[in-house]
Amino acid sequence: MKKTAWNLLLTLPMSIFLLVLAASTKSSASERGQEKETTGKETLSTVSINIPDSDNVNQIITQKETNSELFFSSNEFQDSESQLTSVSQLSDVQPTDWAFQALQSLVERYGCIAGYPDSTFKGNRALSRYEFAAGLNACLDQVNKLIASSTSDLAVKEDLEGIQRLTEEFSSELAQLRGRLDKLEARTAEIESNQFSTTTILSGQAQFVLGGVLAGNNVITKKPAPNIITFQNAVQLALNTSFTGKDQLRLVLSGGNIESLGQTRTGLLGTFDGRTADNRRPNPAQPNQVFVSGIRYRFPIGKKTQFNIFAQSDGANEIGLSGPTNPFEGSFTNGITRFSRRNMVYNYGDTGPGIAILHNLSEQWQLGASYSAPNGNDPSPNNGLFTGRYVAFGQLTYFSPKKNFRLGLSYANTYSPPGAIGQGGTNFGPAAGSNLANSTVPGAGTVGNLYGIGALYRLNPKLTVNGFVGYSAHRYLGHGDGQVWNWGAGITFPDLGKKGSLGALFVGQAPTLTRLSSNVDLGAGKGQADKDTSLHIEGWYKYKLTDNIEITPGFIWVTAPDSDASNPASVVGWLRTTFRF
Repeated sequence: MKKTAWNLLLTLPMSIFLLVLAASTKSSASERGQEKETTGKETLSTVSINIPDSDNVNQIITQKETNSELFFSSNEFQDSESQLTSVSQLSDVQPTDWAFQALQSLVERYGCIAGYPDSTFKGNRALSRYEFAAGLNACLDQVNKLIASSTSDLAVKEDLEGIQRLTEEFSSELAQLRGRLDKLEARTAEIESNQFSTTTILSGQAQFVLGGVLAGNNVITKKPAPNIITFQNAVQLALNTSFTGKDQLRLVLSGGNIESLGQTRTGLLGTFDGRTADNRRPNPAQPNQVFVSGIRYRFPIGKKTQFNIFAQSDGANEIGLSGPTNPFEGSFTNGITRFSRRNMVYNYGDTGPGIAILHNLSEQWQLGASYSAPNGNDPSPNNGLFTGRYVAFGQLTYFSPKKNFRLGLSYANTYSPPGAIGQGGTNFGPAAGSNLANSTVPGAGTVGNLYGIGALYRLNPKLTVNGFVGYSAHRYLGHGDGQVWNWGAGITFPDLGKKGSLGALFVGQAPTLTRLSSNVDLGAGKGQADKDTSLHIEGWYKYKLTDNIEITPGFIWVTAPDSDASNPASVVGWLRTTFRF
């Protein structure tokens, strides 16, 4: 009898290990299968956040406590005095589960299984070493009790023979597993010894752009724009540091020499119409000069709120408010122009200091708010954090229960004192669309009240549509008022031609001054608003060459540039290649 008990003591841990290994392997395989299935589709999450400059770090709010759940000390399992006596005591184990009979045998024949204090087994989640050790310890305690009591039916010959067969059957797999574990430990040790930092992750993007104006005039000089093809670059490095595992300090370094074709009136086309989103920032920086383009600290407040404080960023973009309703959003990727990526309500901001808050009201509703001061670092008069140019922004976003529909309602209030030029090179306006929509009265301050609505609907995994409308009420202080409208609609084809690729077509009317007070002159005459309707048409195809390389050819076609039908249509060709590392 003692020999039988000793054999059981030696073989039982191995059998438990094999059982756990099989369960964990199946659970992991199932999870991997689910992950593969998910990555093959466009995921619409109610808590997805686009971090500026392609920050793909996990959203802090949604982390909740998933990681901490993996670590349990042995006393968090039910102790030996409260060992389970029936598998039915586990609320999440059903007779239809694939491992039900194995669990039932361990409980009822040996009393050797451990559950959690809430009477659950949690069989579908990954097993940590701590949990395995705690479960094994509980079983060994039970074995010791059985040996001490010398129970006659402690083990039967068939059990020992079955354990022996399992040991022999899985001998090669166990040998391979030991070898793989040894290699994994060696690789882990190498990575730890050569890692960039224990607290910081370095990531980067490099961009090559081949493009130029194919047709069109300069709307100021009325002469044909030069049809010159250029080859340009942009590079971005991001340093993401976490001190608690839930917070993040992000520093972004940028450089490049891409000249936006619709940057200002002094550009090739003489208008903001067709302004490319790929351009060096900020404008005063010299070509290929490395500068700090973003720095912020983000941390959670409770489980539903994320707080951001930034010394260099854009408030609305900081918490990704335009991303949920526009698939064209994204730095170094997606839409070619600034207009296709964002409704003008998001564009009145500029890079500078401020704060932003994102709060999950429920599973379906999310509230975001931000305050940024583009010249908040300037101590001179009519500047500073609270006495100069600012943008106060708020948005309420709805996510449908099926995750296939999103709706965003936005409002912004902005003020610009006379002559306050931000890093974007403008005093006031959406920095897209007609020149009049971006103009102010010389020597006068400007106030804007902006309203926007955007929606996205995924018809199926291969087809998504989106649209937006924006209205801005301009007040030229001491002079009069103006009204600016814009709208856009797009269709997106995920996984077109290849998994991870994306085709898109966009059409809209860029910001246009539709009405102006009779006594206000913005450069075209008193009361003179934009005369004609200009359409912006854009198409592009992002081909995912590898996991880290994307090639995006595309075009921009603007009818009646600067909302003036006397100007011939402009056409721009664009070929972008993005490398991620």
